[in-house]
Amino acid sequence: MRIRGDTPEVVGTGFTVLDRLYADGDFAEEALGGSCGNVLVSLAMLDRAVAPVLALGSDQVGHRLVEEFREAGADVSYIFLHADRGSPVLAQELDTSTGDHRFSFKCLETEEEFPRYEPIDAVEAARAQSAIGTCSVFYADRVSVGIVDAMETAHASGAIVYFEPSDVGDAGLFERAVRVTSILKYSAERLGHVLDGRDSSTVAVSIVTHGADGLEMRQGPEVRWCRAVMADRVADTCGSGDMVSVGLIDWLLSRRTAASLDLSLASLINGVIAGQRLAAENCAYPGARGIFRERGAEYARRVLSYL
Repeated sequence: MRIRGDTPEVVGTGFTVLDRLYADGDFAEEALGGSCGNVLVSLAMLDRAVAPVLALGSDQVGHRLVEEFREAGADVSYIFLHADRGSPVLAQELDTSTGDHRFSFKCLETEEEFPRYEPIDAVEAARAQSAIGTCSVFYADRVSVGIVDAMETAHASGAIVYFEPSDVGDAGLFERAVRVTSILKYSAERLGHVLDGRDSSTVAVSIVTHGADGLEMRQGPEVRWCRAVMADRVADTCGSGDMVSVGLIDWLLSRRTAASLDLSLASLINGVIAGQRLAAENCAYPGARGIFRERGAEYARRVLSYL
């Protein structure tokens, strides 16, 4: 059992919000969410030493998000709260009969605009350097000056940099980020037109997702296809990609030693498949981390049992 305050295994920064879930038209729950938030808090619940590096508002939502990380076992020393901003909120509308969902940055009841996500800045990245420079895996899903500074610090310290962008944003910052990325995970639908054909020469490993069809693993000229693991029941597909990342990062941590970790496709495939199993199980429950809420972290750990 790890002790809180241990040297972090995973440090991450990026899209972290309060998810407000409406299932079949009715308010269902609200919980910490966003791709970065889901990945980091799930790993913390799996008893990994996790340190989020985030900039939130010093408001009710911000304090709630900090507390959810704390309750999961994460080190919250590098979550910076600002009195002059609101913490981000995202509404999710879910149809549990189909598993389809859509998102809104407006309150579904009042149509008021929610505060938006804001990234860490360079000063905050520097304040978290002691954690960033000692972690085994650094996770990011957005780019900003502060985030890319942190990615470069982690890379220079020998960490695996796991980058999961949903768009390019600033092209110059994106190029810097890709240059220090160890594992690049992206959607073929969203970023295939930008990254396909280029990722093989600039990134150690690429994971290209194709929704319900599965995903590709690429390393130079080598390509492996992983068919999706079929879900027994689908109530909500939200968070499926995050669960794949959780499974792979957890697998990487289970094999991290003082020696260089083997990042070959043959080595990584078991971690990817374990993440796909977790994603399939998660689809049975509403919410991006429904499996953790409904079945608990011990059950999620059993699902991830590596073959």
